[in-house]
Amino acid sequence: MTIQPALPFPELDPLTADLPLSVWTTGQQDSRTQRRGRYLPASMAHPGKMLPAIARHAIEHYTSPDDLVIDPMCGIGTTLVEAIHTGRDAIGVEYEQRWADLALDNIGHAADRGATGGATAICGDARHIDELVSADVHGQAALVLTSPPYGSSVHGQVRSTRDTGRPNVEKFDHHYSRDPANLAHRSLEDLMAGFTEILTGCRKLLKPGGFLAVTARPIRRGGALVDIPTMAQMRRRPRGPRPQAHRTGPGLDGGHRREGHQREALDPERP
Repeated sequence: MTIQPALPFPELDPLTADLPLSVWTTGQQDSRTQRRGRYLPASMAHPGKMLPAIARHAIEHYTSPDDLVIDPMCGIGTTLVEAIHTGRDAIGVEYEQRWADLALDNIGHAADRGATGGATAICGDARHIDELVSADVHGQAALVLTSPPYGSSVHGQVRSTRDTGRPNVEKFDHHYSRDPANLAHRSLEDLMAGFTEILTGCRKLLKPGGFLAVTARPIRRGGALVDIPTMAQMRRRPRGPRPQAHRTGPGLDGGHRREGHQREALDPERP
């Protein structure tokens, strides 16, 4: 008799509970459906939002109620909102004032809908996150959950000729910002160097045994496929032993949207 290894989260999908897989089934509903009523409508304008189900899954499985969750590139506050809806506290940092303000509005909206945790969003450069947060936060976070920017222009939203009556497809809400200092506008090398600085600062905030989770996907630049998930994984730990990571490949599989996920238990005291 063959005994299948136990799934880490068998409750996710009863149809695959007997398979030795680790796939987060978080894309059964599109982003707009997942956010409807739970986030302010203006949230859809951000071009690179993490799916709420991804954030919620990571938070529920890598933290406990009353734990602290940190997102150093929080955008409109998806990580923060999902954290406080599950009874955790959260701190986010966002470079763009527009998105930081919207994150605060989404936190208030969540509180109005019964969220029990507390959260805040700070507008600032996350490369200095250890200076932006108060000293008493250092060594307290159970989870750092984030996603790097994919470039100055991403897919965003589109209107077709059927929508506008004009020829060609029109894109909108496809820029993080117009600020050239934003990492999204920098070269891949500068982007990854900045990401390394951000994760280095976040490490100071993690408690022993805390988790780092990065959600990312490949992008195309100049017709070439750029493997952002692997680049992000290599930047997480420039020194020390090879981490144990959990990762699901990006793409479309059976109609289920999948992102690349990596998670690692970190000891902030280790070099």
